[in-house]
Amino acid sequence: MKRQRTFEKQKYGKFNQKPKFNYSKKSSDFRRKPSKTKKLDISSFINKIVVDRVPEKAFVSENSFRDFELNFALLKSIESKRYTQPTPIQDKIIPSIIQGKDVVGLANTGTGKTAAFLIPLIEKVLQNSKEQVLIITPTRELATQIEKELQGITGKMRIFSVLCVGGEYIGAQIKKLRYKNDFIIGTPGRLIDLAKRGNLKLKKVRTVVLDEADRMLDMGFINDIQLIMGYVSEERQTLCFSATMSKKIGLLIGDFLKNPKTISVKTTETPKNIEQDVIKANNSNKVDILHNLLKNNEFKKVLIFGRTKRGVENLSRILTKRGIKVDSIHGDKSQRQRNRALMNFKNNRVQTLVATDVAARGLHVNDITHVINYEIPGSYDDYVHRIGRTGRGTQLGKALTFID
Repeated sequence: MKRQRTFEKQKYGKFNQKPKFNYSKKSSDFRRKPSKTKKLDISSFINKIVVDRVPEKAFVSENSFRDFELNFALLKSIESKRYTQPTPIQDKIIPSIIQGKDVVGLANTGTGKTAAFLIPLIEKVLQNSKEQVLIITPTRELATQIEKELQGITGKMRIFSVLCVGGEYIGAQIKKLRYKNDFIIGTPGRLIDLAKRGNLKLKKVRTVVLDEADRMLDMGFINDIQLIMGYVSEERQTLCFSATMSKKIGLLIGDFLKNPKTISVKTTETPKNIEQDVIKANNSNKVDILHNLLKNNEFKKVLIFGRTKRGVENLSRILTKRGIKVDSIHGDKSQRQRNRALMNFKNNRVQTLVATDVAARGLHVNDITHVINYEIPGSYDDYVHRIGRTGRGTQLGKALTFID
């Protein structure tokens, strides 16, 4: 049954189908020229058929963490973090990584993907103290999140890591690289900078993780990835994780992975536990509508997306003047400012975080209740990545998109 939904009646058009799109160039906060990507057809957001949600069967893992025969200290750490059973991606991919196989992991966000590669790689380091792992990510936020999760799992195991990202003082990273690091985690630009300076030596790296490879390709990092992989020994294990499988991802896999095992736990493009609605608004009442939404007690922790750095900062100032506790993240902010804004959001010092697509990847906050697309994303893929910030794991989330 089709219905027309308007904000005044608070009936938002729920859509469960993938919107149509055309190929077009995408704008970005990043200095590299982005690749061509899929563009949203806004008309596909309106008057969607409401589909009854059918509860999915509870996942039952084939393995327990004990079945992976992990180091005792690692197993105890996993249990202390209350990981009761492996998630689908962990259940299927950890054995292959432990066996030393190249793997391609396809999974929606919020599925425990980071722990899916960290747990077996920590085990690898514990078995061989000379083992060194390189993790390449598209954004500083994601790199920082991975290191925090690594530190949370390893605890007092004397496993060391270094974070190599732009926006931070390079001298401190150079100093830390003088010591033994089991894990090197970084973004392409800073990794190349450090390698060219001779401070980052990658010949001893025997495992490489390409995390969120689809996003790195979207951001134009393919040449950087090729350059970095040239520093690494060909006798390596390579793990590639992506939310999508495109022709470009296929080419990347062909270039860098050897007889990889592909493991997919994706069921749909967007998680089924995210309720997706639209709000019809125009420029004259858009801020008022947003303000009224944020005053609703249901909107406890809200991530709002805009298209431009200036627009995001302006919206943040407007909401602050209206009494909303808000912070912002975009490309003009220093890494310290971005970290502070993220911590304010995580620790509930602010209710709302306004961001450009720089935050669509790498933001892992488990209790975001709503994602609001205040401005339409540039592509369907960006839409998927944006709304994936809510409804993580088994939690329910809501995504609202403003349309004219």
